[in-house]
Amino acid sequence: MSAQSAVSTFSQDETPRPQRTLAQPIACQGIGLHSGTQTTVRILPAPVDAGRYFVRTDLATAPAIPASVTAIGQTTLSTELVQGDASVRTIEHLLASLWGYGIDNARIEIDGPEAPLLDGSAQDWGSAIDQAGIIDQAAVLSVPSLTEAIWLHQDDLFVAAIPAPVMKFSYGIEFDLSAIGKQWHSWIPSQESFATDIAPARTFGLAHQIEQLQQAGLIKGGSLDNALVCGPDGWLNPPLRFTNEPARHKLLDLVGDLSLVGILPIGHYLAYKASHHLHTQLAQKIVAMTV
Repeated sequence: MSAQSAVSTFSQDETPRPQRTLAQPIACQGIGLHSGTQTTVRILPAPVDAGRYFVRTDLATAPAIPASVTAIGQTTLSTELVQGDASVRTIEHLLASLWGYGIDNARIEIDGPEAPLLDGSAQDWGSAIDQAGIIDQAAVLSVPSLTEAIWLHQDDLFVAAIPAPVMKFSYGIEFDLSAIGKQWHSWIPSQESFATDIAPARTFGLAHQIEQLQQAGLIKGGSLDNALVCGPDGWLNPPLRFTNEPARHKLLDLVGDLSLVGILPIGHYLAYKASHHLHTQLAQKIVAMTV
């Protein structure tokens, strides 16, 4: 095995392909969006077939929590994983980065209950992966293809997985605030860079909801430094990195949540006005159909 530079545009449509892990450990630290507490994350190389999993190093037994649909906990404004008494929250940006760079096996050590939000996007995770490099491992990973469509909806909100010749993600959002309005974005991993097209898109919130969310014990670590905030007169902290940055960020969340499938089948994954709850329901449905 030899180390290579991380490649953020790669073919998830190759069947089969080598399993991959990091060439060396990486570390990031920062404040959790909801807890407001600082945590440090170290992502280490992991052996063949280990998958992606978290280890709570701050707990006495250092319990492992698989990044799997079997561990999904609550999904209110972020995705949580739970194993026994241990949990880790807001893991979607980190996991989207690992999937976006094609990293199949990774040990993710964290010294607290929530992954750091960093600047609200996934670009810091991506930069760290780029610096570490990636190793092709001596085992083959075969990526299956979807054979039938899956649709889940709540009123006019929906998520779907549709058979397609290449991996593709599409996301649509709609807000009454004119600065956001109606937006769509599509991403084909084998043709477009995760690092430049998806990772930089930051999380966003609505100014009129902030007080209510804080009273509910959420977004304690949120600020204008790690989240875009939109009000009736426009963005409170421009400029945006993309004209449709909110739609791209929702697509980023979708990728992170669907990575809990493990080996995500080739297909077209769509969402409209969806949530972590619907994203993870789709992930569970995919696993139920493909086992």
